[in-house]
Amino acid sequence: MEWVALLLFISVIAVLLAGFPVAFTLAGTALIFAGIGALTGNFNEALLTGLPNRVFGIMGNTTLVAVPLFVFMGVTLERARIAEDLLDSMSALFGSLRGGLGISVTLVGMLLAASTGIVGATVVTMGLLSLPTMLRRGYSPEISAGTICASGTLGQIIPPSIILVMLGDVMTSAYQEAQLNMGIFSPKTVSVGDLFAGALIPGLMLVLLYVLYIIVVAWLRPDIMPAHVRGPDEQITTGRILKALLQPLMLIFAVLGSILFGIATPTEAAAVGAMGALLMAIARRQLNLPRLREIMQRTLRISSMVFMILIGASIFSLVFRGYGGDDGVRAVLDALPGGVIGAVLVVMLVMFLLGFVLDFIEIMFVVVPIVGPVLLAMGLDPVWLGIMIAINLQTSFLTPPFGFALFYLRGVAPPGISTAQIYRGVMPFVAIQIFALIILAIFPGIVTWLPNQIYGG
Repeated sequence: MEWVALLLFISVIAVLLAGFPVAFTLAGTALIFAGIGALTGNFNEALLTGLPNRVFGIMGNTTLVAVPLFVFMGVTLERARIAEDLLDSMSALFGSLRGGLGISVTLVGMLLAASTGIVGATVVTMGLLSLPTMLRRGYSPEISAGTICASGTLGQIIPPSIILVMLGDVMTSAYQEAQLNMGIFSPKTVSVGDLFAGALIPGLMLVLLYVLYIIVVAWLRPDIMPAHVRGPDEQITTGRILKALLQPLMLIFAVLGSILFGIATPTEAAAVGAMGALLMAIARRQLNLPRLREIMQRTLRISSMVFMILIGASIFSLVFRGYGGDDGVRAVLDALPGGVIGAVLVVMLVMFLLGFVLDFIEIMFVVVPIVGPVLLAMGLDPVWLGIMIAINLQTSFLTPPFGFALFYLRGVAPPGISTAQIYRGVMPFVAIQIFALIILAIFPGIVTWLPNQIYGG
């Protein structure tokens, strides 16, 4: 009955593209297929008795508690206007260099990624704050749009990332299932801390590649990224830099450092981050009762969406396996030419294409549980595979014509910026992302070295 599993997967994609809510699409479509299968005698309805245990397991998962805490931290920092202070200070520091404003936007995007981890919010914030400034200073629309979109999506990969928290939970289940299928009944685990450590060097490598590209373009084509002459009110001082950078860097170090050095679990570190963001907002006098209510409501909406999708994906996964879908996927990947390399290439290509039309959460909770155990059973490192998936989804966020980051920027860009200019601007950064994936594929130690050093392999 593997063909029914394939039909289930295609039906879910079609219903999602029709605009129905993700969580109810996953659960509803799967239950409809299970009901039809039970009536026709092609599905064992006893499998559905496992649903309460799955839902209870999600509710009791302490790792996932980090999700609403990190969301709260990100939303609070967004409302505390931290991006404005960072951008003003970094622009004053690098703005007199040719391409300096582009470098500033990239570095601020990196800091916001490490502070908030919310891609949509980062792209919109950077678009509202920096795009008018870049255009006013003579930057071409293409390079401005490309830099903002690329730096805004760094929240996908630079820890502490909400995406990595959720991916860590999914990869843990996939890794344990793969080992059980291989006859290993005392399976090893992969933690969110492993993914954070594995993502750190690749994330910084991406930032470096972005900056190098901006420097080269500024050198070759100074007309599209001119140097800026500082005004009297733009003089930079050490105090101004410290005021803008000290609090965010302390918060990032407290959250990420406590995880990497084994002082706190990701959930405990997320609680520290949430409280630190709240204290920063109070210190900057950006917090009042209506704004706090708004922060809490938005956190509740985002967190509820994530957990409802997770429950829906769990139901989908159960029905998909009930129809033998996992066996079908395993047979297809095993039969591909090129062995492990061929299987990884095909899976990465499918995820990349799905990233055009589906959100990363949908792909993570639907596709990774299906293909993850098969790929990991082939001997792949779970941390390396997780980071490759995260960067791959980040690339699809940028790729025309359906990249979500492009839609975010299009929504806040001035009318004079055309969609074609945004598309042209991001293409070099898409090439950089693909180049980074190739580097990580050839040198997997870039991902695995730091986790092995910290956690002893």
